[in-house]
Amino acid sequence: MSWTALIVETTAEYAEALSDSLIEFGALSADIHDAANGTQNEQPLFEDFNNSFPQKIWPTVEITALFDIAVNVPTILQTVTKAIQLSSLPTYRLKHVEEEDWVRLTQTQFDPIHISGRLWIVPSWHQEPDPTAINLILDPGLAFGTGSHPTTQLCLNWLNENLRGGEDIIDYGCGSGILGIAALKLGAGQVLGIDIDPRAVESSRDNAKRNRCDQKKARFYTTNFMTNSGQKYNAWADIVIANILANPLIILAPILANATRDNGCVVLSGILKEQIKEVEYAYRQWFKIYIAKEREGWVLLIGTRK
Repeated sequence: MSWTALIVETTAEYAEALSDSLIEFGALSADIHDAANGTQNEQPLFEDFNNSFPQKIWPTVEITALFDIAVNVPTILQTVTKAIQLSSLPTYRLKHVEEEDWVRLTQTQFDPIHISGRLWIVPSWHQEPDPTAINLILDPGLAFGTGSHPTTQLCLNWLNENLRGGEDIIDYGCGSGILGIAALKLGAGQVLGIDIDPRAVESSRDNAKRNRCDQKKARFYTTNFMTNSGQKYNAWADIVIANILANPLIILAPILANATRDNGCVVLSGILKEQIKEVEYAYRQWFKIYIAKEREGWVLLIGTRK
């Protein structure tokens, strides 16, 4: 079986209406993404824990809509253009899509990742390369963190080299739970994972179970939990680790500082080289902060609580 993919370029103003209308007129699916995806102009989007960021979509987007091969796609696009009152037919192209074994194709893109001599990230469909090592079983999913990104590897290596055992750790922006689960496997006492996205929290819990983590030691919640817990987690953590993006890290500085014990440390990544000074400035009030490592243009900052 095969399909026709329609790739349309439009602006943020019309993205949702165009996507919905394509579905209404016969598209099997429609995906909205950054038109600059895969280029140096690609723009990451994020929102903080109280949803205060106004930007929700890229200024220029591409919509990829999938149609049955027999459908006259250009005619449908003309109909949709009139239905949502666009002034002219948007720029588009068509692509033939053959049926694939998508599961197998996806799996071939993810091999075990060797983090250090004793730590591997292993997809569930692979054999453990070293049964004597610490093997984190982790599949790609809805939440960020498969072990392949440089920022995740920077954090994992730091945990591997610096955990001494028994530490209380907060993983803020836990995603798939990879950092918290790795910390437990490396000897941490307990981990509290926090994420804005309920799906990420669910993913973290599932991955913790898959890796046989003690549920009393590995707990994952949405950001509302920290707000509702009041003073309970003030100065609770020996280590607060946050692998997100520079702007939310800057906004979160008082919250992460408040959660860190005296002489505890904060581990920050998701920071590009050109963003170092801004992040350092935001944390300098509470931490003695320094650059620990760099990888592929990304930086790991470490701060010790004053």
